Amino acid sequence: MSGQSITDRITAAQHSVTGSAISKTVCKATTHEIMGPKKKHLDYLIQCTNEMNVNIPQLADTLFERTANTSWVVVFKSLTTTHHLMVYGNERFIQYLASRNTLFNLSNFLDKSGLQGYDMSTFIRRYSRYLNEKAVSYRQVAFDFTKVKRGADGVMRTVNTEKLLKTIPIIQNQMDVLLDFNVNANELTNGVINAAFMLLFKDAIRLFAAYNEGIINLLEKYFDMKKVQCKEGLDIYKKFLTRMTRISEFLKVAEQVGIDRGDIPDLSQAPSSLLDALEQHLASLEGKKVKDSTAASRASTLSNAVSSLANTGISFTKVDEREKQAALEEEQTLLKTLKEQRLKELQKNPTAATTDSSPDSTMGGTINSAPAIDLFSTPSSTNSTSKAANELLDLQPAFQQPLTLSTSNTWGGFTASPTLQQPQNPRGLNVDFESVFGNNTNANNLDSTVASSPNQGTTLNGQQAHKLVSSDLDSSLANLVGNLGIGNGTSKK
Repeated sequence: MSGQSITDRITAAQHSVTGSAISKTVCKATTHEIMGPKKKHLDYLIQCTNEMNVNIPQLADTLFERTANTSWVVVFKSLTTTHHLMVYGNERFIQYLASRNTLFNLSNFLDKSGLQGYDMSTFIRRYSRYLNEKAVSYRQVAFDFTKVKRGADGVMRTVNTEKLLKTIPIIQNQMDVLLDFNVNANELTNGVINAAFMLLFKDAIRLFAAYNEGIINLLEKYFDMKKVQCKEGLDIYKKFLTRMTRISEFLKVAEQVGIDRGDIPDLSQAPSSLLDALEQHLASLEGKKVKDSTAASRASTLSNAVSSLANTGISFTKVDEREKQAALEEEQTLLKTLKEQRLKELQKNPTAATTDSSPDSTMGGTINSAPAIDLFSTPSSTNSTSKAANELLDLQPAFQQPLTLSTSNTWGGFTASPTLQQPQNPRGLNVDFESVFGNNTNANNLDSTVASSPNQGTTLNGQQAHKLVSSDLDSSLANLVGNLGIGNGTSKK
C-alpha cells in the first residue's frame, strides 16, 4: 500500500463525526502509508500532552488500540508515535505509562500478509520491549535517563555510593534492550523503521551519556568503597566495557545510513591498566597477595581513566548542543516564513489589520452610526399625550390621538419598539362618563365613548352608578372607585 487505505479514511471520518480530534489525529499519524508519522500530526499530539484539559489516559489508550491492528505498518507507526511523545511530549505522558502494569503486549506479533511483514514483525517485537523497559525504568527512578541533567553537577555525578550502585544496573538493562533492536544498515528499507531507528539513535547517545557519567562517579569512589561494594562496582565496570563495544557498533550503523558525522559522538575507552588496578584493589581487600602498587601510580591510572571518560561526555554534550542549535534554527526559519506570509497578506489587503482588530467588521456589514434610542425618555411626538392627560384631569371633552407601540421587540414582558408609530387606522380617544358613572343628563356631555387599543380588542363596559357631580373632581373620582368595585364594594366619600 502506498497511500491511505479505505479503512483509514472511514476511521478518520468516524472520529470527525464524533468530534474526537485526538483520536482522529492518532488515526492520521498511524495510517497504512509506508512512511513515518507526519510531523504536523506529531506536533499536534505533543501540544495535546501540554494541555491540562486533555485526558492523557485516553490518548494513551487510543495508541494502544492502534497496536491491536493486524498490519505491521499501523502497529510500527503506533509504537513510533508513542516513543515520540515519551521523548518530546509533556512528562505527564511517560508518567502515566510508567504507572500502568502492562503496556505493549506484542511479544507474539506476526504479520503474515507478506515477506516484508515477516521481517518488520521481528523489529516490532524488539521495539515494543524497549518502550516497555523505558517506562519501567522511569517507574524505578522517577526520572528519564535521556532527559536527566548532566555535567559536573549532574544527577549521576552527585548521587551517593549506595544509590549509585542501584541506579547503574537500571541504565544497563535499558541500554541492553535498546541495543537488542540489532538492525543492520541494509534492513532500514522503509520510512517506518527509519523513523523508529532515529528515535532509538537519539535515546542511545543520551542514555549512554548518563551511563558514562555514572561510571565516572563510580571510579572516583571505588577506592573508598567497602569490599562488597568494590566487588559490585568492578562487575558494573566490566559490563560497561562490553556495552561500550556494542554502542560503537550501533553508531557505525547510524553513520552508514547517512546520519551526519557531527551528530555521532566519539567514544574514548579507558586504559586497560585501570581494570588491572581495580582488580588488584579488590584482591587486596579480600586478603589475596597482589603486587605492590604505590598510591601515586594508582592515582595516575585513575586520573587517566576519568579523563578519557570525561572526553566522551564532552563529545555527547557537543552532540546535544548541535541538536538544540538545529532545533532553534528550524524554529526561527518557521517564524520567518510566517512573518513573510503575514506581510504578503497585509499588502494584498491593507484593511486586514483593522479587520482583525474590529470584531464588528467581521460581521460583514458597516457599523451603524445611528444614535441609540432611549426607551425611557419621552419623545417630542408624545407632547400630545401629556396634553390629553392634563385635559382629562380638567374634565375637558377633547382628547388627542394616542400613539401606539409596535410589537417588534420585547422589553420586560411588554412589547416595545425603538420608534413610535401611528396606527394604520387611528381613532380618537372618546370617553363617555355617563356609561361609566351612570346616566346624568345635567352633566357635561362628552362627545364619544372610550375606544379600545388596537392591540387589546376589548371594550370597557360602563356600570350604573351615582350621579356625577362635574363641579367636584374629588367626588367624581370617589364615585368612579365605588362603581368599579374597589374597597369591597363600599364607596368612599
